[in-house]
Amino acid sequence: MPIVRANTNRHRIPRAVLFAVTIFAFTAIGAAAQSDKPAHTPTPLGAPLDITVPANPAAFRAGGEWHLVYELHVANLGKWDCQLTSIEVLAADRAPGQVATFAAKELEAMISHPGQETAEKTKIPAGSFAVAYLWLTFGKRDDVPARIQHRIAVKIGDYPEAITLEGVLVAVNKDPITVISPPLRGENWLAGNGPSNTSIHRRALIPVGGRARIAQRYAIDWVQLYPDGKTHHGDAKDNRSYSAYGAEIHAVADGVVTQTKDSIQQNVPSEKPAVPMTLETIGGNHVIVDIGNGLFAFYAHMQPGSLRVKSGDHVRRGETLGLVGNSGNSSEPHLHFHLCDANSELACEGLPYAFASFELRGNGWGWKQSEPPAAHIKREMEIPAENDVVRFPAP
Repeated sequence: MPIVRANTNRHRIPRAVLFAVTIFAFTAIGAAAQSDKPAHTPTPLGAPLDITVPANPAAFRAGGEWHLVYELHVANLGKWDCQLTSIEVLAADRAPGQVATFAAKELEAMISHPGQETAEKTKIPAGSFAVAYLWLTFGKRDDVPARIQHRIAVKIGDYPEAITLEGVLVAVNKDPITVISPPLRGENWLAGNGPSNTSIHRRALIPVGGRARIAQRYAIDWVQLYPDGKTHHGDAKDNRSYSAYGAEIHAVADGVVTQTKDSIQQNVPSEKPAVPMTLETIGGNHVIVDIGNGLFAFYAHMQPGSLRVKSGDHVRRGETLGLVGNSGNSSEPHLHFHLCDANSELACEGLPYAFASFELRGNGWGWKQSEPPAAHIKREMEIPAENDVVRFPAP
């Protein structure tokens, strides 16, 4: 492509004018550099927030309803504190309609400041960063919009009026959810730290390799209850006392084993881990399986020496991979399970899924098998919610 040169003889700016403009620019910059911060916040040009959505949501079903789960990463690029007063979620693929509004205590509860302790969660100091964890619920699938946008009200410094920011368009994945088989069999399995907006898994934003992700967004710590609701009988320091210990772990779908880890020593229940926690040991003895379509199944905290597969093996749905143990970042025998989008324990984004069917027996750590059978509900094409107690059907 030829280079087009400007004609320097036409529209030349007189030297005197150019000199005056230059002096003015230098004077203005110098004055700004030397001036003190105003006593009060001047009229803002707009909200000085940079808001991104690191992972678009996918619609999934739990508790008989449909849900969207995602995060807003909010950076304050201004020199004044910004206080979020409300976040409205609007449908963007149809006539404008409000999907949800979060304000006051509800908004406060869904915001965190990674790496910082703050008294007011909704206040984002100048040059600081916060995360808003959103969880939207819909009665039926048709109510879920294909695109959503946001209207965010923010107060800047001591400026008396809130500034409204509109935008942050997000695409929603409404494709059919991935259906998997249960990784365990039998009854009285409790979905510890399972899907909810306050679960420790939900908010486990962990930086690996220069990028922070939530691999455990939909993760579940499966523990098994005895009929009396306890996870163990006898010596609480003996792994063999726990109902889940030694249970067979099954492949949730056909796939290829991409990663295994074995020989990590088991922990004594409720004691500090037997080995130092690193990115190599946090999952304990584990297996990762590529189940296709960019999905990877992660099974963690197995017994050492119990793995029955190795990297490169092709596995079939329902095949035994190993046994439930208590290795890695684990306080008692259980299976940590999640799906994500990369061959990694933590350097990936967690994705939702559904079981073809399971029986909901109840909810909570205090649940007992003697509770009325009226609470037993068959669920289809759902993921269990936090602390649901379920029975998985026989294969």
